[in-house]
Amino acid sequence: MPHSYSPEQSNLGKKTVYDSQYNPDKLFPITRKSKRDEIGITGELPFYGYDVWNHYEVSWLNESGKPVVALAVISYCCSTPLIIESKSLKLYFNSFNNTKFKNVEAVCATVKKDLEEKLHGTVNVIITPLANVREDTLHNHFQGENIDELDVTCTTYLVDPTLLKTENEKVSETLQTNLLRSNCLITNQPDWGSVQISYKGNKINRESLLKYIVSFRNHNEFHEQCVERIFVDIMKYCKPDELTVYGRYTRRGGLDINALRTTDKNACEVSNFRLCRQ
Repeated sequence: MPHSYSPEQSNLGKKTVYDSQYNPDKLFPITRKSKRDEIGITGELPFYGYDVWNHYEVSWLNESGKPVVALAVISYCCSTPLIIESKSLKLYFNSFNNTKFKNVEAVCATVKKDLEEKLHGTVNVIITPLANVREDTLHNHFQGENIDELDVTCTTYLVDPTLLKTENEKVSETLQTNLLRSNCLITNQPDWGSVQISYKGNKINRESLLKYIVSFRNHNEFHEQCVERIFVDIMKYCKPDELTVYGRYTRRGGLDINALRTTDKNACEVSNFRLCRQ
């Protein structure tokens, strides 16, 4: 079993020292297993998918000591036994700020090596200097029908999967909502997200789905864990033939975290369009 720590042992919610030079030891791995056990995921994973992170505060020094500013995209499969705690990733990248690298390829190679050692899995890293960033990749929207304007009364703000209901009609549809809110497992700070749900099977009652998503409002869990819980709950209570859940969260500390879980084993290409509030 790869070495990891509990979230409580991380730097979350604690005063920290920023390293002035590159320090890979800042990366803090956390096991996926404990939360998956709680959700009811044991044995073989019931889904495929990936986690993708966008980091907007990436900088280092070139060989002349001049700063380079860039964006980073980091993605890895959801089957890795570990995740990286987000504050530790920020601290890790901050340790690059006064460190010289030969070129962007050297930075990419360093980040890839360090993350793969911590995650015990393959990691894809793309680092793009700001001058090369394509603006047409920004400010997109989820596909599907938005359900946020449904006239529903919400009274439950702790996760309740029994809210989910189906109707006696077979459909294939994509729904989306921007009303996902949860809280950090350790600090209780709010995490704001949008979620896209694509499925085939008995029609999910839209009012019940919206109430269920709203019930995460006071729930404490990491981003990836919330998306996995949504996937597992919909599979259990709605029993679709096919299901994909894609959650995209707003950034904190220069990072946004996005998780996709799906029954489609061929869904291996990372989709990383940025939503308007990312």
